[in-house]
Order: sequence, then C-alpha cells, then structure tokens
Amino acid sequence: MQLRYRLYVILLLLALALAWGVGPVRAQGGPVVRLVYFYAVDCPHCIVLINEVLTPLQTEYGDQLQIKMVEISDPANYEMLIRAEEMFGVTPEERGLPTLVIDGQVLIGEDAIRQKLHCLLDTCLGAGGTSWPDIPGLEGIAVGSEGGAGLGLNPGLEGVEPCGPEEATACEGPAPIWVAYFYEVGCQECSRAEYDIRYVRSKYPQLMVEEYNVRDDAALAEWLGARFGVPERQRLATPSLFVGEDYLIGTEITSESLLALAEKYAPTGAERVWADFNPQEAEQNIIERFKSFGVLTVVFAGLVDGLNPCAFATLVFFVSYLTLSGRKGREILAVGGAFTLGVFLAYLAVGLGFYKVLDLLGDLLATLGRWVYGLTGLLCAGLAVFSFLDFLKARRGEIGDMTLNLPHSLRMRINAVIRKGRKSEAFVAGAFVTGMVVSFLELACTGQVYLPTIIFVMSRPEMRVRALIFLVLYNLLFTLPLVVVFVLAYYGTGSKQLTRFLQRRAATVKLGMTLLFAALATWLTVAIVV
Repeated sequence: MQLRYRLYVILLLLALALAWGVGPVRAQGGPVVRLVYFYAVDCPHCIVLINEVLTPLQTEYGDQLQIKMVEISDPANYEMLIRAEEMFGVTPEERGLPTLVIDGQVLIGEDAIRQKLHCLLDTCLGAGGTSWPDIPGLEGIAVGSEGGAGLGLNPGLEGVEPCGPEEATACEGPAPIWVAYFYEVGCQECSRAEYDIRYVRSKYPQLMVEEYNVRDDAALAEWLGARFGVPERQRLATPSLFVGEDYLIGTEITSESLLALAEKYAPTGAERVWADFNPQEAEQNIIERFKSFGVLTVVFAGLVDGLNPCAFATLVFFVSYLTLSGRKGREILAVGGAFTLGVFLAYLAVGLGFYKVLDLLGDLLATLGRWVYGLTGLLCAGLAVFSFLDFLKARRGEIGDMTLNLPHSLRMRINAVIRKGRKSEAFVAGAFVTGMVVSFLELACTGQVYLPTIIFVMSRPEMRVRALIFLVLYNLLFTLPLVVVFVLAYYGTGSKQLTRFLQRRAATVKLGMTLLFAALATWLTVAIVV
C-alpha cells in the first residue's frame, strides 16, 4: 500500500514539475507566490489535492507559483510541520492533514484549501508576491521536491530484543519504552496521533508501540484504564495511550506530550505493564458496568448520541428537496423512513460485529466521508443563501416570487416524472444507502462507553439476549430524533392550517431556515477541516 501511494505521488510530482515548466496560461515573470504543502503519502485527501488542485494551479500560474512539497513521514519534515504549527498558533484541536502555508496563513484540510487557495493566490499576486515562511529547516527543501521515505508506526519491532531496566547495562541499546496505543476505525484524531508517535519514535528508537483496536481489545483497554485511574466514562475512548505510569487520551496526544514522556522514561525504560494483563478481571469490570445499565440509562444514552448534526443535515436536505419538488405525504415518509432505517441497520450491524469489516475499508471510508460531508455542507450553504433571499422577498411581501418555491408548472412536471416509478424508488434507495454511510462515518463520535460495552457483552453467551435487547433499544432511541424530523415534515406538508400559518409568518420562517442551514453547513465544514 505504501509503495503504491509513493509511486502515485512520484508521478503526480513529475506532472507538477512538468506543469511548472511547460505551457503556463499566465504571462511569465512578475511577482511570485510561494507556498508550503505538508502532506503524507498514505493520506488520500493529500493526494487528491495534489492531483486536482496543486497541479492545475501550477499549470495556470506557471513560474509565478512556487511550491515546496514536504512529506511528513520523514521525521525531520514532521518536525518542520510541528514548528510551523507553533509559529502560526495552530491548536491541537485544529491540527490536520494536509496543511498548507501561504503568506502567513495556514489552511488545514481538503475543504479549506479547495475553497480559499485560488483566491489567496490572486490576492498575494496583486500585493506583489510572497516570500518563503521562516520555518526552520524549510531552506533544505527544493521547490517541487518530495521529502523523505515512509516510516511505519513501529518499524523493526520484531527484531528488537526486550530489555528491562535491570538488564540495561548488559544491552547494546537503551532500555525499551513500552507503549500501548488504542485506536478506532473512523477516528480522525487517531491518524494524527499516529504521525506524532512515528515522529517521537524517530528520536527515541527504544519506543516500542503495540497497537490495539479498541473494539477488539476492549477488555485490555478497560484493564489498563482501571489500573491507571482513568475515569470510567473515558476508558474506551480513542485515541488513548498508556506508558509507564502515565496515560494520554484524545487531543492530549501531541508530539510535545509524547516527547516529554519519552524523555521521562528514556533513562530507565518503561515495562510492558500489560504483560500481567488479567482478562477475567477486566471482562468482569465491563460486565458489572453493563449490569449497572438500566433501561433509562440506555434510553438516555441513545437519545443523546442520536443528536447527530451530520445525520440531521443530510435528512433535512432530503426533506427540503422533497418539499421544493412539491412532493408530500407518503413520499416524505418513505424517504425519511428509508434514511432512518439505514442508520438503524448500520448501528445494529456494528453491534453484531460488522465493524471488523470497516477495518478493511480504511482510507476509502474516510474519503467517502469527506465527499458526503462536503456535498451536504455545500447544499446546505446554498439553501441558506436562497432562504435569506426569500426572507428579503417576504419582507417586501413578494411571497409568490420566492426562490425556493419552484413554479407550479415545473413542480407538476417533476411530480409526473417521479411518480412514474423508478426515480422515486431510486431516491428512497439513495436515502437508505446514505443513512448507512453517514452512520459508519460517525461511529467514532458516538457511544464512547455504552455502545462498546454492549458490543463486548454480546460475545458472552449467557448475557447475549439482554445485550441484544439493549442494543436494539439503544439504536431505536438513537434514531428517534430523525423520526421526529421527518414525521414533523410529513405533518407540516399535509396540514393546511400549518401551511397558512407559515405563509403568514413567511419572513420569520425563512430567517429561521437561513440560520438552520447556515449552522448545518458550518458544522459540516468544521467536521471536514478539523
């Protein structure tokens, strides 16, 4: 996989170099804009941006655009990224890949770079160009070059002979520092944490990292959490890391915190504290927690986790489309029901063990998530703009001329086409598939304690029935907010009294819709960038 990505990147960089030297659209000479692009060969969004954004821009701007490509699997290059983040005040919560630096500004994530880079280039050229940012080590990177070779999370671990503090003098190298690292499929913070671990390991080769999927190794995560005094609500959270007498969870895992721990344990090493792991003790703790769950506890957990902005945004888009097309009643129920059923079955499948298949999807799932979030966010932003225009028209009394009210003849034509059969069925099928996809993308953000606990207990034959009942109950309550949304939409489109009321309060309703769609678009954009 790494080799395939690397060959692909090399080809893209050759294309970038050719684009830089051949046939630019813009006149040569004049001001020059210089930017730095931090990326990773195993980051799909990074590769897509090179192919779809940077290469075309190089062709368009020619020698007026100079790009330094910094591949962060090289430890020196990763340290360069860390220094850049420190220089420009990027917080741990904001860190991400790819990262682009231009004229003192930092763009993080595919969406931000796509939206802002072209405009920034024109602005910077108009201002006379830019210089290279004063990032330590950047002077050693050539324009258009690729930095460094790949580095696995724990390369060479198999060939390392364990060596405890008591035998340190007899060992050729320093005493090993054993680390247990827990991750989860779909966890955005996990990927950056892994880059931090690689970087620190390049400075402290004795760092021995053992990776565990928290879904498969929930008992070990529980045991370590209890041993290290982790609050119960965080024991199955990801990413998490345990070393010596210390632990880090979530955004606490940074290069700075890892370097501090490595420096702390470098003189003596850190034992593999989970060597005496007692599965029975840990499993009993999880089972006791499960037994403490009452029906109301599971109901409340499902409702809270069910307040999922991405699912809401997607369902609101479907319902809005139906309403704008003049479709009502059963069609709204069918689409809303299909979307909700997709969400329900996705979480049920995860509870029954399907999450293991998600490991095989890997980067494909993350890429698909970016597209779903980005497209839905863009559509919500468009609806926000049109709703605001309608708000202005409603204030002037032009209710019949609103942008989001399609002409009657066009709505009737759409209805006639849709009701012929296949297109309506395809729309329902699309809603069902979208519901499943959105659910798989949100797995790492929901049920941090309750869902993993229920999934673990499902493997115990004597408690499987109760766990299955709780799993179904959790999922039913998880989807309840979605049911409320499309049922309200159903009654709203079918109630003449409500329709008349909304027409009388058209300006207020349109302003509320503007704020709602703007909030959803903002949330989805943040979900992509962060």
